[in-house]
Amino acid sequence: MSYKVGLVGKPSVGKSSFFNAATMNDVPEGAYPFTTIDPSIGEAYVGIDCAAPEFDETCEPNHGFCEDGTRFVPVKLVDVAGLIPGAHEGNGLGNQFLSDLNEADVLVHVVDFSGETDIEGEPTEGHDPRDDIDFLEAELDQWYLGILEKGIEKFQSMYQGPNPGDEITLESVLAEQLSAFKTNKDEIKQVVLSLGLELDPEPWDDDDRFALAQEIRKRTKPMVVAANKMDTAAAQENYDEITSDPEYDHLTVVPTSAHAEKALKKAAEGGVVDYTQGDDGFDIVGDVSAEQERGLEQIREFVEAFDGTGVQRVIEAALFDELDAKAVFPGSANGDWSKGPFRDCFVLPGYATAEDFAYHLHSDIGDGFLHGIDCRTNRQVGADTELEHRDVVEIVTTG
Repeated sequence: MSYKVGLVGKPSVGKSSFFNAATMNDVPEGAYPFTTIDPSIGEAYVGIDCAAPEFDETCEPNHGFCEDGTRFVPVKLVDVAGLIPGAHEGNGLGNQFLSDLNEADVLVHVVDFSGETDIEGEPTEGHDPRDDIDFLEAELDQWYLGILEKGIEKFQSMYQGPNPGDEITLESVLAEQLSAFKTNKDEIKQVVLSLGLELDPEPWDDDDRFALAQEIRKRTKPMVVAANKMDTAAAQENYDEITSDPEYDHLTVVPTSAHAEKALKKAAEGGVVDYTQGDDGFDIVGDVSAEQERGLEQIREFVEAFDGTGVQRVIEAALFDELDAKAVFPGSANGDWSKGPFRDCFVLPGYATAEDFAYHLHSDIGDGFLHGIDCRTNRQVGADTELEHRDVVEIVTTG
């Protein structure tokens, strides 16, 4: 599991419910602040059309599972402590939250679109979910700004120190200061120049520094909004308003009901319904009471209206849309599946090459890389060939 998805948001919006629905774990859920204190880590999945049928094979997954032609590949999902205003200054569990957040590659911001929790997670009515979206982004921006300011101070002290040198560059110093966010000097330089700033912080004003911190945050901590509790009329009204507001065009907002997903998974486990996560419908196949049937039919209305519960779509949007990740299957060009057909499927960065894939499999395989073979066409691919989503590739090495 090479990627980690972080669940973020204020307390009591359904983060733990979303986590449980996605992972079928059983972490505490409650309508009160700080139900989650220590981060919970579980295994969620992204769904990919399995390549095995194209080769007249039945896959034997080593990790995850395959159902009805969809390969579910595991990713790490982390439910971190609820965030309240002032977290970047240490309020609430802010310091712990931000520390836990460092490990996430992409964020899922779980927002209560019903408007039934205020900015600190307390019960209320008529709260505008836009306030929650704004406050979380503002907290993250201020967190980044604080770290950026330290990098600027470090650069200025080094540049004006007793042994200034041309080898000291702003981008290298800032990249080192921001290294926890998995950025590098080339990316930092590109962001600075894209904002029309000089590679010297001396003429920057406060707005320039904030804009730089915000842009680095957007690039290193991309975000999807899970519009939770969308099985309520108030949430649907808020969703329509927010998704038509141009101020939020930069965000992917997915209508979600963690409650519906968890209920369907439990019903499927009990043989009551035929349902696979991510499906846009389900069939009742077991005996149910009149009350259970009414509940399931209410869920059906939501699922059919929004093409699913949204839980699976959120995770897949985070990886495939925001991170531009892709799935690659190790293959066999000559059809030798002696170790089992299509045992593995890996989620890689969008820029991954055949050689990157080899190193992902094992450092020794990467060191001995000769070439890859596209198993669909039997064509040889070189080290710098960028792979495509759902490629099936055999790696040929000196070993």
